[in-house]
Amino acid sequence: MRDNRSALYKGGRLVSVRTTTSMVVFRNPFVLAGFDEELPAGTYRVETDEEPLDAVSFQAWRRIRVVIYLHPDAQHSGRSRSLTIDPLEFDAAVARESLQQKTYLGTLAPRS
Repeated sequence: MRDNRSALYKGGRLVSVRTTTSMVVFRNPFVLAGFDEELPAGTYRVETDEEPLDAVSFQAWRRIRVVIYLHPDAQHSGRSRSLTIDPLEFDAAVARESLQQKTYLGTLAPRS
């Protein structure tokens, strides 16, 4: 996981932004709201941008953007693609994957 800090202008003021890069594994094909392709199972690079919360007595961050880097496919050969998605939509896709994986593992290895 990589953590970079940068800044952007929001509402006319300079705001600190923290970008974290991680790898996420989807073991099943998945869909994201607002995107009409089913994405294949695999490992995806994900960048999450966060901004600091104001008016708290401790350091806290709010996710403002998630970028998922897509695998090249036959239709888009040689082109890199990425999707900027709402952090809550990304959480929902990860939760669906987790639920599918738990269900799959449960049927794969029943208790005796």
